Amino acid sequence: MTSAQAIVSDGKGDFKISTVEVGLPLTDEVQIQIKACGICHTDWDSIQNWNKDFIIGHEGAGIVTAIGDKVSKVSVGDHVILNWAIPCGNCFQCREGNQHICEQNSPVCGCGLMGHAHAEACQFKNNPLERSFHLGTMSELTVVKEAAVVKIEKDIPFATAAIIGCGVMTGWGSVVNAAHLQAGSSACVIGCGGVGLNVIQAAKLSGAAQIIAIDINEERLQQAIDFGATHGIIAQKSDLDFKRVALQVKALTDGRGSDYAFECTAIPALGPAPLTLIRNAGVAIQVSGIEQRIDFDCELFEWDKTYINPLYGMCSPDRDFPRILSLYKNGSLKLDELVSKTYSLETVTQAFDDLLNGSIAKGVVLFD
Repeated sequence: MTSAQAIVSDGKGDFKISTVEVGLPLTDEVQIQIKACGICHTDWDSIQNWNKDFIIGHEGAGIVTAIGDKVSKVSVGDHVILNWAIPCGNCFQCREGNQHICEQNSPVCGCGLMGHAHAEACQFKNNPLERSFHLGTMSELTVVKEAAVVKIEKDIPFATAAIIGCGVMTGWGSVVNAAHLQAGSSACVIGCGGVGLNVIQAAKLSGAAQIIAIDINEERLQQAIDFGATHGIIAQKSDLDFKRVALQVKALTDGRGSDYAFECTAIPALGPAPLTLIRNAGVAIQVSGIEQRIDFDCELFEWDKTYINPLYGMCSPDRDFPRILSLYKNGSLKLDELVSKTYSLETVTQAFDDLLNGSIAKGVVLFD
């Protein structure tokens, strides 16, 4: 066992730097020295609500330090991105092409911890310790299943690579894999944080003629323009039904509403908002993963509107991560620019403060 520093939460609102013990991988597992870890709203939700001890973090990139005897995807010394939606390749959903909702390994589809590396791979106070979403990337060292890693070229900055594993993938994939946005179309993006900016980028790359960014923050709207939005609308907190925003959207879209609308705020009250903004037969996409009960006015679905709730941008990691990196390397996709600020394990509290007050697009914890 090797000692490592990690951010451990009790799932009741508290977290702190702790020493954990990390073991070697078993036959189908990989040990990773984490070099960068992205910070996500889901991390904060887990800290408040999981009610158990675990290592925080589900976005990460690092270096392979040990492999099991049946691992073939990577070798010691390889640089990798970690992926939390681990496909088994054999269940019904994986065979259907839906690797992101694997029936055997998904941490969010009711399958518990089946995608975890062996429990004793990480211990805290002499007891096995769970890792967030099978990964636990806010740790100097972790052990994961082979299916949780995608090899990358060594010239990709770790901070850039880390954010691909959730925030970038969720936004980009919601446009490309889920909505199948058509060239020449119009799209509204509600919320211009880290995920929303990737929706905007993907919409631009898919050929959208109009990309209407919507946020309560003027600075975020300017950033949205920098990432490809063609128009910006300031929303008012009092306009929860988005009727005033809808009037402005219709004024920009020949009076009918946009072809697509993407909700990227995770605010339950805004769950119906994309339906308000799309035209008849348009597509509303709930990107942010709202899980609370929402009451919908069925008139919002009139007429022929579609509302979808894709998980993780319908990610197929071995297919999608290389696509995203190709776009990054040829200059089409901004990733370095998404990282607003970097932190250390010692400044994680500040990182969450910055996340919650909306002052960063993406924050990344860097390890020496």
